[in-house]
Amino acid sequence: MPYFLKISLLAAALMTTSCSQGDKNSAHPAGADNTQSVEKQGDNAPIPVTVVAASSQNVPVYAAAPGTVAAMNTVTINPQVSGQLISLHFREGESVKKGQLLAEIDARALQASYDQAAAAKRQNQALLATARANYTRSSTLEYQPYVAKTELDTQHNQVTQYEAAVAANEAAMRAAQVQLQYTKIVAPIDGVAGIRSVDAGNVVTTSTSIVTLTQMHPIYVSFNLPERLLQEVRQAHASGPVMVAALDRGDAHPLTEDGTLDAINNQINTDSGTFSARAVFSNRNNALWPGQFVNARLQLRTIANGVVIPAQAVQRGPNGDYVYLVKQDHTVVTQEVTQGVEIGDSHVQIAKGLNVGDTVVTEGQFRLKPGSKVIALAPGETPPAPTEAELKAAAEKRSKNSMGGPPRGGP
Repeated sequence: MPYFLKISLLAAALMTTSCSQGDKNSAHPAGADNTQSVEKQGDNAPIPVTVVAASSQNVPVYAAAPGTVAAMNTVTINPQVSGQLISLHFREGESVKKGQLLAEIDARALQASYDQAAAAKRQNQALLATARANYTRSSTLEYQPYVAKTELDTQHNQVTQYEAAVAANEAAMRAAQVQLQYTKIVAPIDGVAGIRSVDAGNVVTTSTSIVTLTQMHPIYVSFNLPERLLQEVRQAHASGPVMVAALDRGDAHPLTEDGTLDAINNQINTDSGTFSARAVFSNRNNALWPGQFVNARLQLRTIANGVVIPAQAVQRGPNGDYVYLVKQDHTVVTQEVTQGVEIGDSHVQIAKGLNVGDTVVTEGQFRLKPGSKVIALAPGETPPAPTEAELKAAAEKRSKNSMGGPPRGGP
């Protein structure tokens, strides 16, 4: 074989070997194994999440509705006799007691009527005494022969007539006395006086309103509840006192001491599908005012040993509500749950799906999927800082990844 042909074949073989090695290096670049290992390790690295164990507590079940405060008694004060209003003895907006003097009407005309009836009584009493004496004398055996039967009957009738006249005078006196009492107007109930409708000096009649008194203790709160709660409310009412709270419009604070359910209406409103109910409150602090709007909250029953978790642990999925449940091997699974009673704004009772002591994720769910490994942190706890060895290993991996890469192939 010629010498130049051997040289050409050797060069071709070397080029083939170099290209083959270059293709191999291109298919498996230097550092690729390290990168894949780091990526795999990153996928399996534990994810720090905040967890809470499901607790057990007695959970009250409430029904709530907007309510309106109403006075138990409202009395409009009208005079019972006509006359000039000479004085008022109350201050508007202040409390009055039953029997307290509120106003006075000029009593002079009525006093004159009483005096007239009293004088007539005295006159008729004198005539009655004379008639009785005459009749008694004429009825004796000594005078009977000299008194005609008709005269004796007349004397008897005069006695009866004057007795009736005295009785009529006494009735007139009692009527005048009642009228005199009506000139002093007193409060029929304990309550708060409203704004007066008339001033002293005006002539009033029985149709004139002077002031309105409103009873404040106790006081009612009326509200409407959905028809679906009727049987539960009735059962609770029948089994014992149903406690009712009157809250401010923000549902944040009770305005006064709890009251009790007082009455349930006997029919359902067909237009709204609700039934009306009423609670009674002692209102000793005068926090409830007639016409005021409040939020009424009834405690219907209590769920004993209910399973309770933070509300933020519950997630919404296509199949319903679920939570991330942390298993003993520190991996998570999704667990479908059924929510029960809301406990304020922060917790919820779980009716189905969890047991007391189950550990659920409350923060960090967006990074999770079933099977993810987690680092369980208590609320407020921060993830542990990496150790020196972990930091060194991570630095070495970053260095290798930055230095590695596919070599340049070629002849």
